[in-house]
Amino acid sequence: MNMTETRETATQPPKTEKEVLLDIQNLKTYYPIKGGFLKRTIGNVKAVDDINIQIKKGETMGLVGESGCGKSTTGRTILRLLTPTSGKIIFDGKDITKIKGNVLRKARQDFQMVFQDPYASLNPTQSVGDIVSEPIRNYRKVSKKELKSEVIELLRRVGLPPEAYDKYAHEFSGGQRQRIGIARALALKPKLIVADEPVSALDVSVQSQVLNLLKELQDEFDLTYLFIAHDLSVVKHMSDRIGVMYLGNMVEVADNKSLYAEPLHPYTQALISAIPETDPKKRKERIVLQGDVPSPANPPSGCPFHTRCPMAKAECAEIKPTLKEVKPGHQVACILY
Repeated sequence: MNMTETRETATQPPKTEKEVLLDIQNLKTYYPIKGGFLKRTIGNVKAVDDINIQIKKGETMGLVGESGCGKSTTGRTILRLLTPTSGKIIFDGKDITKIKGNVLRKARQDFQMVFQDPYASLNPTQSVGDIVSEPIRNYRKVSKKELKSEVIELLRRVGLPPEAYDKYAHEFSGGQRQRIGIARALALKPKLIVADEPVSALDVSVQSQVLNLLKELQDEFDLTYLFIAHDLSVVKHMSDRIGVMYLGNMVEVADNKSLYAEPLHPYTQALISAIPETDPKKRKERIVLQGDVPSPANPPSGCPFHTRCPMAKAECAEIKPTLKEVKPGHQVACILY
C-alpha cells in the first residue's frame, strides 16, 4: 500500500451502525377455528407463533421456508393487513400494532407490498395509469397533469413505455404486470416494501430481470425490503440477512454468507442441501426429511421440527428452544447449541 492509499484510508469516516427500521417483538398471528352449533372458537391455527425480527434501514431481509410455514402471514401482519394476536410491531420507532382508522391509513404511506400474483393483484377494469396513480390520489392533492407526469416517470423507471399509461393489465405479460405492481408500490415513496414471492409466478427467463430491477430501485429510492420466498437461490441473490421459518416459528437468522456456508439448524441444512448445484465439487449430500409438515392447528409439543428432525433427541419433544446467538450475528433455535 502506498502513502496516498494510507492517507485516503485514514481520512475515511468510520462506518456507523444502521438504524433499525422494523422491530418485530414476540409476534403471534392466530386464525380461530370455529365449530359447533354456536360457531364458538374451539382452537387456533398458529400461522405465526412468537417470532422476533429486526430489519435495518436499507437492508434486505429474506424470509424463507416451505409453503404454509407462515411467511406470507408474517408479511401481511407487519403491514397490518392482518391483525396480530399479540406482540409488537415497531416501525421507524413507532408502535403500529394496534393503530386503526386514519392513523393506520396515514402510516401505510411508509410501507407497501408487492404481491405474488401479478395477474390477480391488478384491477382488470382500471387502466395502468389509474392503477399506479390511485395511491397518490388517495394521499395527495395534485393536478391531473402533474399526476400523469409522475406516473409516467414511475412506469419509465420500472422499464415500461409511456404508452402503458392508457393500456390495461391484460395487455401485458406476467413480467410487465409485476413491473406495474412495483410502480404502484413505489408511488408513495415508502420506506419499507414487503415483496411476497414477487417472481415465483414468472417465467424463469424474466425472474432475474425483475430481481435486478428491485435491487436497482432499492439503491435509487433508499428502500428497505422484507423479501419473502421459498426459493433459496433467489433469496441468496437478494438478501443481506435471512430468517428461516418452520411451522410459524423462526428457527435460524444469519447473514447471507454465514447461512449458506454453515447452516446450523437441521431444517436449514435440509433446505440448503436441496439447492441444485451445477459444480460437482460443490454438491452436497441431499438431506431428505421424513414425513409431512404438521398442522399449525395442532403443532407438536417442544421443538416444532422434532417430528421430522434427523438429529432429534428425547428432550426435543419437551423443550421448545428460542433463538439464541451462537456466533456473532448468527442465531439458531435448537437445543444442540
